[in-house]
Amino acid sequence: MAGQLIYGKRPVAEAERGRRRVRRVWRAPQASAEELERLCGSPDHQGVVAEVDPYPYADPNSLLNAAGALILALDQVQDPRNLGAVCRSAELAGAAGVVIPERRAAEVTAVVCKASAGAVEHLAIARVRNLADWLGEAKDAGFWIWGADAAASAAPWDADLSGPTVLVMGGEGKGIRPRVTAACDGLVALPRAGRVESLNVSAAATALLFEAVRQRQLG
Repeated sequence: MAGQLIYGKRPVAEAERGRRRVRRVWRAPQASAEELERLCGSPDHQGVVAEVDPYPYADPNSLLNAAGALILALDQVQDPRNLGAVCRSAELAGAAGVVIPERRAAEVTAVVCKASAGAVEHLAIARVRNLADWLGEAKDAGFWIWGADAAASAAPWDADLSGPTVLVMGGEGKGIRPRVTAACDGLVALPRAGRVESLNVSAAATALLFEAVRQRQLG
């Protein structure tokens, strides 16, 4: 099976202590900067490129087995840097995992690994064919589903995020699709005091994740 090339000091270091096998590593000065860039296709390699096994996606249903789990679901987030930044926050917040659709969504690539600072090597990321259907399964398993919608009237601290919770974030520019919204128990929005209409999805996800962390610590 073909491997995947990743690059950057932190992504490679985390891969070396993560779940997947590191097959080969190229480092400067043994390899020139030009050769490293040719290998990975990016000038942002920081002097190290590695070939690793393909990314091991998690079983989406296994995420529902952890008691009181906090899960982040992304509805067609397509920018790999956004996916990486979200995964970095989710791993730091202790989330059980991140769920993404199989189609019209970013998958775990070298760019995602770099943007996550290697967090994807330790975080469970699952792909589902139909996100709305999976949210229904999560609800049946006892999870509360809260969607992020800039037009919602409730703030995140008005919702109970202390138990088994799925936080749903919409894709860039489009937000959560109607059928996914219909699968949510409620919608929340971060209050706005400035002039811009909304936060980047990764910034909004970070705020919601750590509000959930705050509530859980209080409990």
